[in-house]
Amino acid sequence: MSSNPPDLRPDLAPRPRMADRPRAGQPSIGMVSLGCPKALVDSERILTRLRAEGYGVSPDYAGADAVIVNTCGFLDSAKAESLEAIGEALRENGKVIVTGCLGAEPDYIREHHPRILAVTGPHQYEQVLDAVHGAVPPDPDPFVDLLPAAGVKLTPRHFSYLKISEGCNHRCKFCIIPDMRGRLASRPGHAVLREAEKLVEAGVKELLVISQDTSAYGLDRKYDSNLWKNRELRSHITDLSRELGQLGAWVRLHYVYPYPHVRELIPLMADPQSGVLPYLDIPFQHAHPDTLKRMARPAAAAKTLDEIAAWRAICPEITLRSTFIVGYPGETEAEFQTLLDWMDEAQLDRVGCFQYENVAGARSNDLPDHVPDEIKQERWERFMQKAQEISAAKLAAMVGTTCEVIVDAVDGEAATCRTKSDAPEIDGNLFIDEDFEALKPGDLVTVEIEEASDYDLWGRIFRK
Repeated sequence: MSSNPPDLRPDLAPRPRMADRPRAGQPSIGMVSLGCPKALVDSERILTRLRAEGYGVSPDYAGADAVIVNTCGFLDSAKAESLEAIGEALRENGKVIVTGCLGAEPDYIREHHPRILAVTGPHQYEQVLDAVHGAVPPDPDPFVDLLPAAGVKLTPRHFSYLKISEGCNHRCKFCIIPDMRGRLASRPGHAVLREAEKLVEAGVKELLVISQDTSAYGLDRKYDSNLWKNRELRSHITDLSRELGQLGAWVRLHYVYPYPHVRELIPLMADPQSGVLPYLDIPFQHAHPDTLKRMARPAAAAKTLDEIAAWRAICPEITLRSTFIVGYPGETEAEFQTLLDWMDEAQLDRVGCFQYENVAGARSNDLPDHVPDEIKQERWERFMQKAQEISAAKLAAMVGTTCEVIVDAVDGEAATCRTKSDAPEIDGNLFIDEDFEALKPGDLVTVEIEEASDYDLWGRIFRK
């Protein structure tokens, strides 16, 4: 079994899984969900609303009366992928409704695909439903069309994304997400916990907390309080994480900016009884102060190293994941070398990287001194070599230790699992290829690690 290097695009979510087929005569909708996990949650909400109205969910074009394409607009390459998906849906089905981030540019979409039925922007659920009603009227059968308590999920049953806010208040020059999704809008804490509780009751073993800026959760609400289980709950990421950890599932935090109050989360991660995994996904993006300034990023690399040291002093087992941009406009060889040197010091556990791309509407497009493509590629390769060396050394050090893993899939060759240090789809795997036949997705099992590669681990079930 070969190693499994993670996909390095930060705008991708796990591929949706749709297994149920509609009943005979039931109007059905297909869904193509592109983009990040936040978009995947939007797709789940749309399908949940449609299922509540009696629509079926088709796993293929042929069985669908219409198809919704939830698009991504994060990078120009992602826009191209979205346009290609729309074209495929038109060829294979003919009735197509477009939503998502690229939906904020309806003229751009219609210029390429004038035959689409409707275009809506991100998280415009009512407009999507209106478009579906116009294309395929509902025909519910309340005695047959039962909606799962947790709604329609596009991920495996044992893990689920939990979106706690929309939008972002940052104005990073390379990003147009605030223009498409608006400013920070946090969900009330009790609403998040109520959703999480239903997910855990339905069998979810891992909650992946997502937003555009998770550590800013509640800022727009002035950290107000709401009642939860007859007690006050503050709208703050520390309080929310503490409560989520009491539900009995793993809690994994994504997209956390390194604000000072993030330190309050680390003792939770250090406590094995808290339920909050010792895992932080932090978008550092770069390390040179001049590059960060041109990006308009709210971070300073030197202070970040101090923060990392402080986190590890409190929680030595913490896993740090991040993404970086190479070839940003104006990036000199000296600035790039600073990033490599910073990587040597930071020793991050999980790293993704992408080459800078212009995106229509981004302020970075107008910056001087754009880096040639061949230099971007060369720097990307050097960066990934550095990251791979760090990853390989860290995983090699785990050989001979034991850890708890969650099973994602079982086939004829092995059980594919993840440690607490690995998020689904973007990080590595742990494979059990002996005595695994009785395992099933969602099982938690203790393994002894026997072998390591650059990104993946192999182990056997630990018998006391």
